[in-house]
Amino acid sequence: MPATLSSARTRAALRTTARVSAESLLVLAMLAVVLWVLGRMWSIVWPLLIGLLLTTLTWPLTRFLRRHGWPPALAAASVTLLFLLAAGGIVALIAVPTASQTGELTDGVTDGIQKLREWAAGPPLNIGDDEITGAVDAAMARLQDSVGSMVTAVATGLSTVVNGLITAVLAVFLMFFFLKDGPRFLPWLARQLPGRLATDIPAVAERGWETLGSFVRSQALVGLVDALFIGLGLWVLGVPLVLPLAVLTFVSAFVPIVGALFAGFVAVLIALVSNGPTDALIVLAIIVVVQQLEGNVLQPIIQSRGLGLHAAVVLLAVTLGGSLAGIVGSLLAVPVTALLAVVWNHVREQLGEPTEESGNPEPVHASTATAATATATAPQT
Repeated sequence: MPATLSSARTRAALRTTARVSAESLLVLAMLAVVLWVLGRMWSIVWPLLIGLLLTTLTWPLTRFLRRHGWPPALAAASVTLLFLLAAGGIVALIAVPTASQTGELTDGVTDGIQKLREWAAGPPLNIGDDEITGAVDAAMARLQDSVGSMVTAVATGLSTVVNGLITAVLAVFLMFFFLKDGPRFLPWLARQLPGRLATDIPAVAERGWETLGSFVRSQALVGLVDALFIGLGLWVLGVPLVLPLAVLTFVSAFVPIVGALFAGFVAVLIALVSNGPTDALIVLAIIVVVQQLEGNVLQPIIQSRGLGLHAAVVLLAVTLGGSLAGIVGSLLAVPVTALLAVVWNHVREQLGEPTEESGNPEPVHASTATAATATATAPQT
């Protein structure tokens, strides 16, 4: 005979489902409020995030100097100055060779346009100079009609540049203060928190710091591999500006998706105007192959090992972040996912059943927690 439903068990299951659903909705509402607050404070949150990422990149050198007797302020100032000099050197490494070969590239562009006109004038297109001139005049008229929207776009672009410069300046100042005072942050935080929070939050913060450092190192390694192979291909083909293009490829690796597209477009354009369409197609093929290997094989493997995330999780996180918040979402998707994994692992450890070997530890008092974290550091010294 088929089993009959128990009314008591059914009501209990429905009550449990309703309670879990209500609790889940409350959690989602809380997350929505947190995201809304972060969005309203984005002008502060964004420089803070950039400053933290820069700090993870420059902290090893600062730690080395501090261990060898340098005062914290002097070590932080020296590393910050060295970072600014390195950033300026990278810009110069790209700009100076490009400026020195501007004439050659301009002549290449002019020759390319002339060859394109000659090709269009022949079969099968048979487009004459009069038709080309008419098309150019029509394009100029359309540009004149849309001058208002162009001015708006230029103003928006200038505003974006100004905001970017402000963000960069704030991030550098925050990096200096993080390098100087970072090791004192967790002990101070532990003294401000009550009970178990005095140990849990500093522990999660320390693990999060290590995760951010792993993310920055993995991105740097991926960018170095991209720059090496793409630069080698450009050098073999005899494309000019190999070193600036390699540096641009390395730097663009820290901006997912758009950075790779921009660097690849520049490399293909220079190959086109200097070496012709055949070499440009070869450069495009090299870039596509390297980017596919980097995006689908190298980057997920490196980040999954360094961040403790599966390669599929990394790919899904980047896809979701890009669909939700564009370039910024793609940039922050992997570290945010890794930080969420750190929080989840810590919560799971705290909520897990104690094993027989570990026994039943005594509850941690606030005074004991504060003393236990007095020697903790945000970057380990």
